[in-house]
Amino acid sequence: MQADSLIDLGQSSDKGVKEENQDSYGTLLPESPVLEQKGIAIVLADGVSGCDSGKLASESCVKSLLSDYYCTPDSWTVKTSVQKVLLATNRWMLGMAEQGGDHHKGLATTMSALIVKSSTVHLFHIGDTRIYRIRHNNLEQLTKDHRFWVSNEKNYLTRAVGIDLYLDIDYRNFLLEEGDIFLLSTDGVHEFVSDTAMLQKIIKNSTNLERAAREITDLAMTNGSDDNVTCQLVRFNQLPTVSDDEVYRKLAELPFPPELSAGMKMDGYRIERELHASKRSQVYLATDEDTGEKIVLKTPSINYADDPTYLDMFVHEEWVGRRIDNNHVLKIVEQTRTRHFLYYVTEYIEGQTLRHWMSDNPQPSMHDVRGIVRQIARGLRAFHRKEMIHQDLKPENIIIDTQGTVKLIDFGSTKVAGIEEISTPVHRLSLLGTQHYTAPECLLGQPVSYRSDAFSLGIITYEMLTGKLPFGEKYGEKALSKLRYISSLNIDADIPLWVDGAIRKIVKKNPSNRYEEISEFIRDLSHPNNEFTEIAHTPLMEQNPLGFWKGVALVSVLVNIALLFYK
Repeated sequence: MQADSLIDLGQSSDKGVKEENQDSYGTLLPESPVLEQKGIAIVLADGVSGCDSGKLASESCVKSLLSDYYCTPDSWTVKTSVQKVLLATNRWMLGMAEQGGDHHKGLATTMSALIVKSSTVHLFHIGDTRIYRIRHNNLEQLTKDHRFWVSNEKNYLTRAVGIDLYLDIDYRNFLLEEGDIFLLSTDGVHEFVSDTAMLQKIIKNSTNLERAAREITDLAMTNGSDDNVTCQLVRFNQLPTVSDDEVYRKLAELPFPPELSAGMKMDGYRIERELHASKRSQVYLATDEDTGEKIVLKTPSINYADDPTYLDMFVHEEWVGRRIDNNHVLKIVEQTRTRHFLYYVTEYIEGQTLRHWMSDNPQPSMHDVRGIVRQIARGLRAFHRKEMIHQDLKPENIIIDTQGTVKLIDFGSTKVAGIEEISTPVHRLSLLGTQHYTAPECLLGQPVSYRSDAFSLGIITYEMLTGKLPFGEKYGEKALSKLRYISSLNIDADIPLWVDGAIRKIVKKNPSNRYEEISEFIRDLSHPNNEFTEIAHTPLMEQNPLGFWKGVALVSVLVNIALLFYK
């Protein structure tokens, strides 16, 4: 994709009748792959005229968006990234105003911005700058002025960056259409030039947006504007999406490696032995000949050499792993040598899976279970901070090393919010985890969240303590509406009531009834929660269905015997 052909740009700004131009603006059109990962940024800020440092405020707001936004994790959504940047900018402005005395007395600005990522426009707005869209020669105002009018002549701003610790940001998103033009303006323009006049200037100068922007600001000054005047025009000639050819070419850049065996060498790695093989991939223990370190090398199966969906998933696993740096998540090894084949390298963990640990420890102590669950939770939080959902948490995807450190592995099913925003010609599979550990909303095709991973953690906790599953072996095979939680106390009466209560809550069928944060579950596993210290008024049939029907049968027998004697 040629970035410079995507848009046409026109910009004009003037101090007007003011001594200083306190407006700031900018557009950033990055090259690939940043263009696909983060999109195009367009921002306009207007320093609040009643503040002494309006220029510094507007410049800081624009610069932070055009630089800091592109430094946020690729896994974050546009909304999360921009909001975090603006919140940080807002705190900085408040801090500068508080510490700077008269020099920085009053550091505030209004702001309107567009991030165009893939085929979606993300709009952010605070204050009385504006964003318009021209589509099919119709002009539409997309933002709402944050002003309160006391009278026809007197009004004041109700929102701006730098005036309050709480920052209320208007946000919306919508699909981009080829040929869309966006107009960003400060109040010195749109309060003195009518919508009709602006549209006429744009249509008249459709082949020269720079001239159109200049004519709009000139008209504002001619009409008596008493403020700085700034206008930005951006036309999208095509959607900033990746073509089929580009995607397939990129995925097929590296050939599949040959079948590997002990003693073979590839790109400076010596193969020691095969650790695991399936129809989808092969995993080998290898030695880095430069460092002597043991590593794990994962290669794709030749069966999928012509399958772009599979290739996309294989590349996705490495992409996810490289963006998480946490002691409880498998580390992807950064490769300094040129790769001649498609594969990736991870750290080698000497240890066993949680499944094997459970087999070796059928009756673990509560202390050991809590320690393992706590470490799993730390690994999950590393995913969640990056706006990723693991989606395949199960004992087989958890490794405990010889030092007792727990690590999460296998990122093939990981859902990444930032990637979900990118349109691609490659069909993405919505992979489900292993059925017994998968949250009901995933099985029903409903939106997943961090609470979906929390559900899986609850299932694993229950299984470690009891050796069983909380919904039985047939979970997912029947209607999920008939799900019944089997109390862990029915299996092991020594499990504290409040521990069972915590597990019961985290595996609730409805995600909104689960814990808001996994940390709350971890706390309730170690400290009795009053919510669970009294036996809940749950029907006996729900608490223990088998016991209920046995009781019914026993009562029936006793009644029949009594009737016989009575006769």
